[in-house]
Amino acid sequence: MILFYYRSCAALAALLIMLGSLIPMIAHASPSFTRAEDTTVPLRVSTGNEEGYTIKVIALRTDSGLFVDIESFARALRLSSRQESGVLLMEETDASPGSSCQLRSDNNFAMFVPKDAQRMKRIVQLQSAPVLRDGRLFLPVLHACRLFTLWLDKDVVYDYSSGIMTAWLWGTRLGDSVGYVGSLRPGEIQAAIEDRKQIPVEQGTVIKGVNVENKANGAVVMFAASGKSVRARLKKPDANGRAYLTLQNASCDVDALTKLFSGGLVKSVTPISSSGGELQFAIDLDKEGYRIKTVDFQRDEPNNRYLVYIMSEADVKDIRMKEKEQQIASVLNSDVEKWRLNTIVLDAGHGGHDPGAIGVRGTREKDVVLNIVRDLGNLIAQKWPDVKVVYTRKDDRFIPLHERGKIANRNGGKLFISVHCNANKKNHIKGSEVYILGPHKSKDALEVAMFENSVITKESDYKERYKGFSAEYLIMSSMAQSAFAKQSADLAVEVQNRIGRPDSTNGRGVRQAGFMVLWTPSMPSILVEAGYLSNVEEERVLRDRQEQTKIAYRVFQGIESYRKNYEREQLAAMGK
Repeated sequence: MILFYYRSCAALAALLIMLGSLIPMIAHASPSFTRAEDTTVPLRVSTGNEEGYTIKVIALRTDSGLFVDIESFARALRLSSRQESGVLLMEETDASPGSSCQLRSDNNFAMFVPKDAQRMKRIVQLQSAPVLRDGRLFLPVLHACRLFTLWLDKDVVYDYSSGIMTAWLWGTRLGDSVGYVGSLRPGEIQAAIEDRKQIPVEQGTVIKGVNVENKANGAVVMFAASGKSVRARLKKPDANGRAYLTLQNASCDVDALTKLFSGGLVKSVTPISSSGGELQFAIDLDKEGYRIKTVDFQRDEPNNRYLVYIMSEADVKDIRMKEKEQQIASVLNSDVEKWRLNTIVLDAGHGGHDPGAIGVRGTREKDVVLNIVRDLGNLIAQKWPDVKVVYTRKDDRFIPLHERGKIANRNGGKLFISVHCNANKKNHIKGSEVYILGPHKSKDALEVAMFENSVITKESDYKERYKGFSAEYLIMSSMAQSAFAKQSADLAVEVQNRIGRPDSTNGRGVRQAGFMVLWTPSMPSILVEAGYLSNVEEERVLRDRQEQTKIAYRVFQGIESYRKNYEREQLAAMGK
């Protein structure tokens, strides 16, 4: 793997430009998009504790294969991103301190920059350059998975047979860490570039892909080739469990085919290319977990593949059980705090130049909800000293919708509660409501969401910032929130049961609608509509300072009941 490290962003940028100039010599030809069909690829994300979600990633099926939209991929992994003129910057929002990744169209190099100045910056070479099409950056699906694996040091894979991508974002990565990939001492960079120039791109045969298929009694390592058949020889495993497959007059993309595997007999496959045209693959086997019987080689002529068969006497079930135990222990030891409800984010709707709904007597929504949120925060601080309270705003200021969820994520929020007041042309309607994110199921829910979402027009750059938020993105965001759907619904029920008033005319029960403020938070989230300012009687209640405190206390009671149930369930699940 060609790896690079520089000590300053300026030097990194210069290096990217210098390396970019070498791309014609080391990269394959640009993919053909003469036929491109819009599609999606399912991505299964495991977040630990048997929780997760499945979301669709935007993709293109082309003459050159399946390509995925990197920005859509990043959103599905709950990473923030912004792209302009072919430059894509992605950032970790939940990780602490996290890092960023920068890609450029038609440039084979990606740059990883940690937010912690003590950690090393990295540059890795991609097998192909991102392609800019219709304002989006696309990579072949396997290359995209490898990019996120190297950046996040998590397993992100694509299964051809099922057509599904899978990402494991919890705990530590099985197998060796790849978090160091991309780090070289400055003095080694030029030498690495010169070596790279000497590697021929095309020879008698080109190895295009390496895959491992685990079997109950061993594994098969498959080397997919293009071009003419060449001579090959296999060297049986040495004392360290390393076997070698050597091909004459062959080449490959060394970076792309350096593979690390976890949870199986084959630990890694590492290509080694020589100037004489000989290509060797070192195959590292797990001698500790498996008793290896035989290693054989076969040429698959019809499919133009080279196959290495490894037979073992391993007790596969026992190994899988040990791996599962290790995974569970890792979660319990390193992520024990993740489930604790130790940070609650409170969001007072509207603010600043956006007053929100205004009652007949001039009562402004922004003032009412700020008082409720302050009272709620004080109650939490008094009752639960161990819980941190984070406010999206504590005074009369305007906070853009997209920023509110980011505040929650940056502070490691475990609950997100947005408080609002309602309004309706039918001024006889009154009562409180609690919403969770999802496609609206009634006309009233749609109207409420449209009113609250209209706040984006108060932002100076809203047309540009929110141009991608369409029905498609609501569905995608709803799917992402599905990981917290049960918790959000449970919380909403507990709060609604406390704040509901007997004289309500708007019905009872939890509702769902596409509130933009709920799109970004990566945690259970609800939106509370405390009442209708458009109803004269209810406006009188909502503007009363004592009544505002009562509403805050009822919301707190709902959170309190939810917390007791949630933590009881978590402790039971952990066997404590």
